[in-house]
Amino acid sequence: MLENFTNHIDLHFPHLKEGKFILACSGGVDSVVLAHLCASYKLDFSIAHCNFKLRGAESDKDEDLVRELAKDLGTEIFVTSFDTHGYMAQHKTNLQIAARELRYNWFSQIMAIHNIKTLVTAHHADDSLETFLINLSRGTGIEGLTGIPSHTNTISRPLLQFSRAEIKTYAETNAIHWREDASNENTKYLRNNIRHNIIPKLKELNPNFLENFLKTQEYLGQTQEISNYHIVQLRKQLFSKVDKIEKVKVASLLALNPTKAYLFHFFREYGFTQWDDIYGLLSANSGKEVHSNTHRLLKDRDFLLLKPKALKNSEVFNIEEGQEAVSEHISLKFNTVKAIGETSSKIIYVDKETLKYPLTVRKCQKGDYFYPLGMSGKKKISKYFKDEKMDIFAKENQWLLCSGNNTVWIIGKRADDRYKITDRTKEILKITLE
Repeated sequence: MLENFTNHIDLHFPHLKEGKFILACSGGVDSVVLAHLCASYKLDFSIAHCNFKLRGAESDKDEDLVRELAKDLGTEIFVTSFDTHGYMAQHKTNLQIAARELRYNWFSQIMAIHNIKTLVTAHHADDSLETFLINLSRGTGIEGLTGIPSHTNTISRPLLQFSRAEIKTYAETNAIHWREDASNENTKYLRNNIRHNIIPKLKELNPNFLENFLKTQEYLGQTQEISNYHIVQLRKQLFSKVDKIEKVKVASLLALNPTKAYLFHFFREYGFTQWDDIYGLLSANSGKEVHSNTHRLLKDRDFLLLKPKALKNSEVFNIEEGQEAVSEHISLKFNTVKAIGETSSKIIYVDKETLKYPLTVRKCQKGDYFYPLGMSGKKKISKYFKDEKMDIFAKENQWLLCSGNNTVWIIGKRADDRYKITDRTKEILKITLE
Protein backbone atom coordinates (compact mmCIF):
# COMPACT_ATOMS: atom_id res chain seq x y z
CA MET A 1 0.00 0.00 0.00
CA LEU A 2 2.88 2.38 0.76
CA GLU A 3 4.19 2.08 -2.80
CA ASN A 4 0.72 2.70 -4.25
CA PHE A 5 0.28 5.63 -1.89
CA THR A 6 3.56 7.30 -2.87
CA ASN A 7 2.81 6.83 -6.57
CA HIS A 8 -0.64 8.29 -6.00
CA ILE A 9 0.87 11.33 -4.27
CA ASP A 10 3.36 11.82 -7.11
CA LEU A 11 0.64 11.68 -9.76
CA HIS A 12 -2.30 13.44 -8.14
CA PHE A 13 -1.12 15.29 -5.02
CA PRO A 14 2.34 16.71 -5.85
CA HIS A 15 1.50 19.87 -3.87
CA LEU A 16 1.73 17.80 -0.67
CA LYS A 17 5.46 17.40 -1.35
CA GLU A 18 5.98 21.12 -1.81
CA GLY A 19 4.89 22.56 1.54
CA LYS A 20 3.64 21.84 5.02
CA PHE A 21 0.05 20.70 5.54
CA ILE A 22 -2.30 19.91 8.42
CA LEU A 23 -3.40 16.29 8.83
CA ALA A 24 -6.69 15.80 10.67
CA CYS A 25 -6.36 12.79 12.96
CA SER A 26 -9.18 11.40 15.12
CA GLY A 27 -7.24 8.38 16.40
CA GLY A 28 -9.21 5.98 14.20
CA VAL A 29 -7.52 3.53 11.87
CA ASP A 30 -7.97 5.66 8.73
CA SER A 31 -6.29 8.83 9.96
CA VAL A 32 -3.62 7.00 11.96
CA VAL A 33 -2.61 4.98 8.89
CA LEU A 34 -2.60 8.16 6.80
CA ALA A 35 -0.23 9.78 9.30
CA HIS A 36 2.12 6.76 9.10
CA LEU A 37 2.03 6.77 5.29
CA CYS A 38 2.81 10.50 5.13
CA ALA A 39 5.63 10.10 7.63
CA SER A 40 7.07 7.13 5.70
CA TYR A 41 7.13 9.27 2.55
CA LYS A 42 8.78 12.03 4.58
CA LEU A 43 6.06 14.59 3.85
CA ASP A 44 6.03 17.75 5.97
CA PHE A 45 2.90 17.87 8.09
CA SER A 46 1.46 18.68 11.50
CA ILE A 47 -1.28 16.65 13.18
CA ALA A 48 -4.50 18.29 14.39
CA HIS A 49 -6.83 16.51 16.81
CA CYS A 50 -10.26 17.55 18.11
CA ASN A 51 -11.56 16.23 21.43
CA PHE A 52 -15.33 16.67 21.29
CA LYS A 53 -15.78 15.50 24.91
CA LEU A 54 -18.68 13.27 23.88
CA ARG A 55 -17.50 9.92 25.28
CA GLY A 56 -15.93 10.90 28.58
CA ALA A 57 -12.72 8.99 29.32
CA GLU A 58 -12.85 7.33 25.89
CA SER A 59 -12.50 10.71 24.17
CA ASP A 60 -9.50 11.50 26.36
CA LYS A 61 -7.92 8.15 25.45
CA ASP A 62 -8.31 9.07 21.76
CA GLU A 63 -6.45 12.29 22.46
CA ASP A 64 -3.70 10.44 24.36
CA LEU A 65 -3.18 8.04 21.45
CA VAL A 66 -2.90 10.88 18.92
CA ARG A 67 -0.44 12.74 21.13
CA GLU A 68 1.66 9.57 21.38
CA LEU A 69 1.42 9.09 17.60
CA ALA A 70 2.75 12.59 16.96
CA LYS A 71 5.61 11.95 19.40
CA ASP A 72 6.51 8.66 17.69
CA LEU A 73 6.43 10.23 14.22
CA GLY A 74 8.27 13.36 15.34
CA THR A 75 5.55 15.70 14.10
CA GLU A 76 4.08 18.88 15.54
CA ILE A 77 0.60 18.47 17.01
CA PHE A 78 -2.33 20.82 17.63
CA VAL A 79 -5.05 19.72 20.04
CA THR A 80 -8.28 21.38 21.08
CA SER A 81 -11.47 20.39 22.90
CA PHE A 82 -15.06 21.54 22.45
CA ASP A 83 -18.27 21.86 24.43
CA THR A 84 -20.11 20.13 21.62
CA HIS A 85 -23.48 19.84 23.35
CA GLY A 86 -23.32 23.51 24.31
CA TYR A 87 -22.65 24.43 20.67
CA MET A 88 -25.59 22.27 19.56
CA ALA A 89 -27.91 24.05 21.98
CA GLN A 90 -26.67 27.52 21.06
CA HIS A 91 -26.88 26.98 17.30
CA LYS A 92 -29.92 24.65 17.35
CA THR A 93 -28.27 21.99 15.23
CA ASN A 94 -27.63 18.24 15.40
CA LEU A 95 -24.53 16.44 16.58
CA GLN A 96 -23.04 15.68 13.16
CA ILE A 97 -23.37 19.26 11.89
CA ALA A 98 -22.08 20.71 15.17
CA ALA A 99 -19.00 18.49 15.16
CA ARG A 100 -18.29 19.28 11.52
CA GLU A 101 -18.61 23.04 11.98
CA LEU A 102 -16.49 23.04 15.14
CA ARG A 103 -13.61 21.06 13.69
CA TYR A 104 -13.45 22.76 10.28
CA ASN A 105 -13.66 26.23 11.83
CA TRP A 106 -10.77 25.28 14.10
CA PHE A 107 -8.74 23.79 11.24
CA SER A 108 -9.22 27.04 9.31
CA GLN A 109 -7.96 29.07 12.28
CA ILE A 110 -4.79 26.96 12.57
CA MET A 111 -4.12 27.23 8.85
CA ALA A 112 -4.59 31.00 8.89
CA ILE A 113 -2.33 31.49 11.91
CA HIS A 114 0.47 29.33 10.51
CA ASN A 115 -0.01 30.26 6.83
CA ILE A 116 -0.72 26.65 5.84
CA LYS A 117 -2.69 26.19 2.61
CA THR A 118 -3.84 22.57 2.77
CA LEU A 119 -5.78 20.34 5.15
CA VAL A 120 -5.48 16.59 4.55
CA THR A 121 -8.24 14.23 5.68
CA ALA A 122 -8.43 10.43 5.69
CA HIS A 123 -11.63 9.90 3.70
CA HIS A 124 -11.39 6.66 1.70
CA ALA A 125 -13.29 4.78 -1.01
CA ASP A 126 -15.89 3.32 1.35
CA ASP A 127 -16.63 6.80 2.71
CA SER A 128 -17.25 7.98 -0.85
CA LEU A 129 -19.59 5.03 -1.51
CA GLU A 130 -21.53 5.80 1.68
CA THR A 131 -21.90 9.44 0.63
CA PHE A 132 -23.08 8.34 -2.83
CA LEU A 133 -25.78 6.10 -1.33
CA ILE A 134 -26.89 8.75 1.17
CA ASN A 135 -27.28 11.33 -1.61
CA LEU A 136 -28.99 8.80 -3.88
CA SER A 137 -31.51 7.96 -1.14
CA ARG A 138 -32.34 11.65 -0.67
CA GLY A 139 -32.55 12.51 -4.36
CA THR A 140 -29.71 14.33 -6.11
CA GLY A 141 -28.17 15.42 -9.40
CA ILE A 142 -24.84 14.42 -10.85
CA GLU A 143 -23.00 16.53 -8.25
CA GLY A 144 -24.32 14.33 -5.45
CA LEU A 145 -23.38 11.15 -7.29
CA THR A 146 -19.71 12.01 -7.81
CA GLY A 147 -19.00 11.33 -4.14
CA ILE A 148 -16.42 13.08 -2.04
CA PRO A 149 -14.04 15.24 -4.12
CA SER A 150 -10.35 14.39 -3.89
CA HIS A 151 -9.47 18.10 -3.96
CA THR A 152 -11.06 21.39 -3.00
CA ASN A 153 -9.36 24.76 -2.66
CA THR A 154 -8.03 23.88 0.80
CA ILE A 155 -8.71 20.15 1.41
CA SER A 156 -6.93 17.12 -0.06
CA ARG A 157 -8.04 13.50 0.40
CA PRO A 158 -5.26 11.18 -0.82
CA LEU A 159 -6.85 7.94 0.51
CA LEU A 160 -9.98 8.07 -1.67
CA GLN A 161 -8.67 5.36 -4.00
CA PHE A 162 -8.06 2.96 -1.10
CA SER A 163 -10.69 0.80 0.61
CA ARG A 164 -11.36 0.51 4.32
CA ALA A 165 -10.19 -3.11 4.12
CA GLU A 166 -6.84 -2.14 2.54
CA ILE A 167 -6.25 0.49 5.22
CA LYS A 168 -7.04 -1.91 8.06
CA THR A 169 -4.85 -4.63 6.57
CA TYR A 170 -1.93 -2.17 6.34
CA ALA A 171 -2.43 -1.21 10.00
CA GLU A 172 -2.50 -4.83 11.16
CA THR A 173 0.49 -5.84 9.00
CA ASN A 174 2.58 -2.96 10.37
CA ALA A 175 1.40 -3.30 14.00
CA ILE A 176 -0.10 0.19 13.99
CA HIS A 177 -2.28 1.00 16.98
CA TRP A 178 -5.55 2.89 16.67
CA ARG A 179 -8.74 3.55 18.59
CA GLU A 180 -12.23 2.32 17.73
CA ASP A 181 -15.10 4.76 18.28
CA ALA A 182 -18.05 2.73 19.59
CA SER A 183 -20.49 5.31 18.20
CA ASN A 184 -19.50 4.17 14.69
CA GLU A 185 -21.37 0.93 15.39
CA ASN A 186 -24.65 2.68 16.22
CA THR A 187 -26.93 2.07 13.24
CA LYS A 188 -29.47 4.71 14.26
CA TYR A 189 -27.29 7.08 12.21
CA LEU A 190 -27.96 6.78 8.46
CA ARG A 191 -24.29 6.57 7.47
CA ASN A 192 -23.60 3.77 9.96
CA ASN A 193 -26.73 1.92 8.84
CA ILE A 194 -25.55 2.05 5.22
CA ARG A 195 -22.02 1.06 6.25
CA HIS A 196 -23.00 -1.99 8.31
CA ASN A 197 -26.21 -3.22 6.70
CA ILE A 198 -26.36 -2.15 3.04
CA ILE A 199 -22.81 -2.02 1.66
CA PRO A 200 -21.91 -5.56 2.89
CA LYS A 201 -24.95 -6.89 0.98
CA LEU A 202 -23.86 -5.06 -2.18
CA LYS A 203 -20.38 -6.52 -1.88
CA GLU A 204 -21.91 -9.98 -1.42
CA LEU A 205 -23.80 -9.56 -4.67
CA ASN A 206 -20.62 -8.50 -6.46
CA PRO A 207 -17.18 -8.84 -4.83
CA ASN A 208 -15.90 -6.15 -7.23
CA PHE A 209 -18.67 -3.71 -6.30
CA LEU A 210 -16.37 -1.10 -4.70
CA GLU A 211 -13.86 -1.27 -7.57
CA ASN A 212 -16.67 -0.87 -10.13
CA PHE A 213 -18.15 1.98 -8.10
CA LEU A 214 -14.83 3.86 -8.25
CA LYS A 215 -14.79 3.46 -12.05
CA THR A 216 -18.38 4.73 -12.23
CA GLN A 217 -17.45 7.74 -10.14
CA GLU A 218 -14.55 8.48 -12.46
CA TYR A 219 -16.89 8.42 -15.46
CA LEU A 220 -19.47 10.57 -13.68
CA GLY A 221 -16.73 13.03 -12.75
CA GLN A 222 -15.66 13.30 -16.38
CA THR A 223 -19.26 13.88 -17.46
CA GLN A 224 -19.59 16.56 -14.79
CA GLU A 225 -16.46 18.31 -16.09
CA ILE A 226 -17.96 18.42 -19.60
CA SER A 227 -21.22 19.79 -18.18
CA ASN A 228 -19.42 22.41 -16.09
CA TYR A 229 -17.39 23.56 -19.10
CA HIS A 230 -20.57 23.98 -21.14
CA ILE A 231 -22.24 25.97 -18.34
CA VAL A 232 -19.21 28.26 -17.93
CA GLN A 233 -19.06 29.00 -21.66
CA LEU A 234 -22.80 29.59 -21.90
CA ARG A 235 -22.71 31.84 -18.85
CA LYS A 236 -20.03 33.98 -20.47
CA GLN A 237 -22.28 34.43 -23.50
CA LEU A 238 -25.53 35.22 -21.67
CA PHE A 239 -24.53 37.11 -18.52
CA SER A 240 -23.10 40.59 -18.18
CA LYS A 241 -21.81 42.20 -14.99
CA VAL A 242 -21.72 45.84 -13.94
CA ASP A 243 -21.01 47.07 -10.39
CA LYS A 244 -21.49 43.64 -8.78
CA ILE A 245 -24.85 43.17 -10.50
CA GLU A 246 -25.15 40.30 -12.99
CA LYS A 247 -27.76 40.60 -15.71
CA VAL A 248 -29.28 38.03 -18.07
CA LYS A 249 -32.14 38.27 -20.58
CA VAL A 250 -35.25 36.30 -19.65
CA ALA A 251 -35.75 35.36 -23.31
CA SER A 252 -32.26 33.81 -23.40
CA LEU A 253 -33.08 31.64 -20.39
CA LEU A 254 -36.44 30.56 -21.79
CA ALA A 255 -34.71 29.48 -25.00
CA LEU A 256 -32.67 26.92 -23.06
CA ASN A 257 -34.09 23.42 -22.66
CA PRO A 258 -34.54 22.06 -20.02
CA THR A 259 -34.85 25.57 -18.57
CA LYS A 260 -35.06 24.54 -14.90
CA ALA A 261 -31.86 22.51 -15.17
CA TYR A 262 -29.98 25.48 -16.62
CA LEU A 263 -31.37 27.76 -13.90
CA PHE A 264 -30.07 25.31 -11.31
CA HIS A 265 -26.57 25.30 -12.78
CA PHE A 266 -26.49 29.08 -13.26
CA PHE A 267 -27.66 30.03 -9.76
CA ARG A 268 -26.93 27.15 -7.35
CA GLU A 269 -23.53 28.54 -6.32
CA TYR A 270 -25.32 31.57 -4.86
CA GLY A 271 -27.22 29.47 -2.31
CA PHE A 272 -30.61 29.36 -4.05
CA THR A 273 -32.85 26.33 -3.49
CA GLN A 274 -36.31 27.61 -4.55
CA TRP A 275 -36.11 26.41 -8.15
CA ASP A 276 -39.86 26.59 -8.82
CA ASP A 277 -39.89 30.19 -7.58
CA ILE A 278 -36.88 31.08 -9.72
CA TYR A 279 -38.51 29.51 -12.75
CA GLY A 280 -41.62 31.54 -11.90
CA LEU A 281 -39.57 34.75 -12.05
CA LEU A 282 -39.25 34.29 -15.82
CA SER A 283 -42.97 35.05 -16.25
CA ALA A 284 -43.45 37.25 -13.17
CA ASN A 285 -44.07 40.99 -13.09
CA SER A 286 -41.14 43.37 -12.67
CA GLY A 287 -40.08 43.78 -9.06
CA LYS A 288 -40.60 40.15 -8.04
CA GLU A 289 -37.61 38.74 -6.13
CA VAL A 290 -36.25 35.46 -4.82
CA HIS A 291 -33.67 35.51 -2.01
CA SER A 292 -30.94 33.14 -0.84
CA ASN A 293 -28.94 33.74 2.33
CA THR A 294 -26.35 35.69 0.36
CA HIS A 295 -28.01 36.96 -2.84
CA ARG A 296 -31.11 38.53 -4.37
CA LEU A 297 -32.49 37.55 -7.77
CA LEU A 298 -34.82 40.17 -9.25
CA LYS A 299 -37.11 40.25 -12.27
CA ASP A 300 -36.69 43.65 -13.93
CA ARG A 301 -38.60 44.06 -17.18
CA ASP A 302 -36.93 41.70 -19.67
CA PHE A 303 -34.03 40.73 -17.39
CA LEU A 304 -33.10 38.82 -14.26
CA LEU A 305 -30.67 40.71 -12.04
CA LEU A 306 -28.44 38.98 -9.49
CA LYS A 307 -26.85 40.92 -6.66
CA PRO A 308 -25.08 40.08 -3.37
CA LYS A 309 -27.13 40.95 -0.33
CA ALA A 310 -26.08 43.94 1.74
CA LEU A 311 -27.48 45.58 4.81
CA LYS A 312 -29.83 48.37 3.83
CA ASN A 313 -27.97 51.62 4.31
CA SER A 314 -30.20 54.14 6.05
CA GLU A 315 -27.24 56.22 7.18
CA VAL A 316 -27.27 59.97 6.69
CA PHE A 317 -23.99 61.86 6.86
CA ASN A 318 -23.37 65.58 6.96
CA ILE A 319 -21.18 67.96 4.97
CA GLU A 320 -20.23 71.11 6.84
CA GLU A 321 -19.70 74.52 5.26
CA GLY A 322 -16.10 74.84 4.09
CA GLN A 323 -15.60 71.06 3.90
CA GLU A 324 -13.68 70.29 0.71
CA ALA A 325 -14.32 66.57 0.30
CA VAL A 326 -16.24 63.55 1.55
CA SER A 327 -15.28 59.93 0.98
CA GLU A 328 -17.79 58.08 3.15
CA HIS A 329 -19.78 55.66 0.93
CA ILE A 330 -19.40 58.10 -1.97
CA SER A 331 -16.57 60.42 -3.03
CA LEU A 332 -17.47 64.10 -3.52
CA LYS A 333 -15.29 67.21 -3.86
CA PHE A 334 -16.42 70.80 -3.15
CA ASN A 335 -14.58 73.79 -4.63
CA THR A 336 -15.52 77.46 -4.75
CA VAL A 337 -14.84 78.73 -8.31
CA LYS A 338 -15.16 82.04 -10.16
CA ALA A 339 -16.98 80.76 -13.24
CA ILE A 340 -18.73 77.71 -14.66
CA GLY A 341 -16.35 75.37 -16.42
CA GLU A 342 -16.62 71.77 -17.55
CA THR A 343 -19.99 70.14 -16.92
CA SER A 344 -21.03 66.49 -17.03
CA SER A 345 -23.22 64.03 -15.14
CA LYS A 346 -20.50 63.99 -12.48
CA ILE A 347 -20.02 67.77 -12.14
CA ILE A 348 -22.59 70.38 -11.13
CA TYR A 349 -22.37 74.08 -10.24
CA VAL A 350 -24.70 75.55 -7.64
CA ASP A 351 -25.38 78.94 -6.12
CA LYS A 352 -23.67 78.57 -2.75
CA GLU A 353 -25.87 81.18 -1.05
CA THR A 354 -28.96 79.03 -1.73
CA LEU A 355 -27.57 76.14 0.30
CA LYS A 356 -28.47 75.50 3.92
CA TYR A 357 -25.68 73.82 5.90
CA PRO A 358 -24.94 71.21 6.91
CA LEU A 359 -25.70 69.48 3.62
CA THR A 360 -26.67 65.82 3.89
CA VAL A 361 -26.03 62.78 1.77
CA ARG A 362 -28.61 60.01 2.04
CA LYS A 363 -30.67 57.49 0.11
CA CYS A 364 -34.08 58.26 -1.37
CA GLN A 365 -37.07 58.29 0.96
CA LYS A 366 -40.77 57.99 0.21
CA GLY A 367 -42.20 61.32 -0.89
CA ASP A 368 -38.89 62.85 -2.01
CA TYR A 369 -39.18 65.21 -4.96
CA PHE A 370 -37.04 67.73 -6.84
CA TYR A 371 -37.26 70.38 -9.58
CA PRO A 372 -35.29 68.91 -12.50
CA LEU A 373 -32.75 71.39 -13.87
CA GLY A 374 -34.22 73.18 -16.88
CA MET A 375 -37.83 72.45 -15.90
CA SER A 376 -40.29 74.65 -14.04
CA GLY A 377 -42.32 72.01 -12.22
CA LYS A 378 -41.45 69.52 -9.52
CA LYS A 379 -41.23 65.78 -9.94
CA LYS A 380 -41.25 62.88 -7.51
CA ILE A 381 -37.87 61.22 -7.45
CA SER A 382 -39.57 57.82 -7.63
CA LYS A 383 -41.18 58.94 -10.90
CA TYR A 384 -37.80 60.14 -12.17
CA PHE A 385 -36.31 56.72 -11.36
CA LYS A 386 -39.14 55.06 -13.27
CA ASP A 387 -38.72 57.33 -16.29
CA GLU A 388 -35.00 56.59 -16.30
CA LYS A 389 -35.85 52.86 -16.26
CA MET A 390 -33.69 52.33 -13.18
CA ASP A 391 -34.00 48.86 -11.66
CA ILE A 392 -34.68 48.28 -7.97
CA PHE A 393 -31.01 47.70 -7.16
CA ALA A 394 -30.00 50.96 -8.84
CA LYS A 395 -32.73 52.85 -6.96
CA GLU A 396 -31.58 51.40 -3.64
CA ASN A 397 -27.98 52.41 -4.35
CA GLN A 398 -28.73 55.95 -5.49
CA TRP A 399 -27.44 58.75 -3.23
CA LEU A 400 -29.02 62.19 -2.91
CA LEU A 401 -27.29 65.43 -1.93
CA CYS A 402 -29.74 67.47 0.13
CA SER A 403 -30.02 70.94 1.63
CA GLY A 404 -32.42 70.67 4.52
CA ASN A 405 -35.38 68.71 3.16
CA ASN A 406 -34.67 69.74 -0.43
CA THR A 407 -32.83 67.66 -3.00
CA VAL A 408 -29.88 69.53 -4.52
CA TRP A 409 -28.61 66.70 -6.71
CA ILE A 410 -29.57 63.14 -7.57
CA ILE A 411 -25.87 62.42 -7.49
CA GLY A 412 -24.46 61.53 -10.88
CA LYS A 413 -27.90 61.91 -12.51
CA ARG A 414 -29.74 65.26 -12.38
CA ALA A 415 -29.38 68.54 -10.48
CA ASP A 416 -32.21 70.60 -8.97
CA ASP A 417 -33.23 73.80 -10.79
CA ARG A 418 -33.64 75.76 -7.53
CA TYR A 419 -29.87 75.81 -6.93
CA LYS A 420 -28.73 76.73 -10.45
CA ILE A 421 -26.38 79.61 -11.24
CA THR A 422 -28.14 82.87 -12.20
CA ASP A 423 -27.05 86.43 -12.94
CA ARG A 424 -27.64 87.17 -9.24
CA THR A 425 -25.20 84.47 -8.09
CA LYS A 426 -22.29 85.85 -6.06
CA GLU A 427 -20.49 82.62 -5.12
CA ILE A 428 -20.29 79.46 -7.25
CA LEU A 429 -19.77 76.01 -5.66
CA LYS A 430 -18.46 73.27 -7.92
CA ILE A 431 -19.40 69.77 -6.76
CA THR A 432 -17.64 66.81 -8.34
CA LEU A 433 -18.45 63.10 -8.07
CA GLU A 434 -15.29 61.02 -8.20
